[in-house]
Amino acid sequence: MSRIPFVAGNWKMNKTASETGPFVAEMLGLGLPDGVDVAVCPPYTSLHAAVAASQGSNLCVFAQNMHEQPRGAFTGEISAAMLLDLDVDGVLLGHSERRQYFNETDEVLNMKVAAAHAAGLQVILCVGELESQHEAGQTEEVLRRQVETALDGLGDERIAMTTIAYEPVWAIGTGRTATPEMAQEAHAFIRSLLPAEARDQVRIQYGGSMKPENAAELLNEPDIDGGLIGGASLAAGQFAAIVAAAV
Repeated sequence: MSRIPFVAGNWKMNKTASETGPFVAEMLGLGLPDGVDVAVCPPYTSLHAAVAASQGSNLCVFAQNMHEQPRGAFTGEISAAMLLDLDVDGVLLGHSERRQYFNETDEVLNMKVAAAHAAGLQVILCVGELESQHEAGQTEEVLRRQVETALDGLGDERIAMTTIAYEPVWAIGTGRTATPEMAQEAHAFIRSLLPAEARDQVRIQYGGSMKPENAAELLNEPDIDGGLIGGASLAAGQFAAIVAAAV
């Protein structure tokens, strides 16, 4: 089946609320082509500005994280209801930096993914291996654990609605990129882990230093359905070029 490409820009800890409105306006001024879904993932403090600036457009706004509980004594955390109150469209979960620096486990991510879906939020679930795991030939072992644990108990319908972002950690922010053949092999393996009823519907993004220079070649692979863009999403022109390559 034909899957609509999906390109999302993860701003990480960049862009203040006052910078967000003009940036989104600049990006929209460059045009969002038909045939591709596009989202930005600003920091919490910039979500409201991004939602306001994107009104009337096809641009989606995703948060970068959320807590699995609906409320409670979790200082510094944000719930799904809080995101919905801002008219946020979805949430990015399990980014390698969240796993590495904030000790997020596959089991916790399973709860977060389930909570996000239950609230009606779109979900991008990040998976990927560390450099040491890549060099040790453990890529498939790591991906199997991450995918199967995070999606456990969701049911075919919600799995089909989940976007997965494959981010080889050794390629994030390093300038190194998996070859299209390597990326396709990992994406095809991830797809093979999904239930048959959902397999052809799940979009799998590539999230390892995709740039305008390599986007078209990566996106031409049959199981790569878009990109989760880091550094290149902070420049409107670069991000627009990647989006155009996805059409």
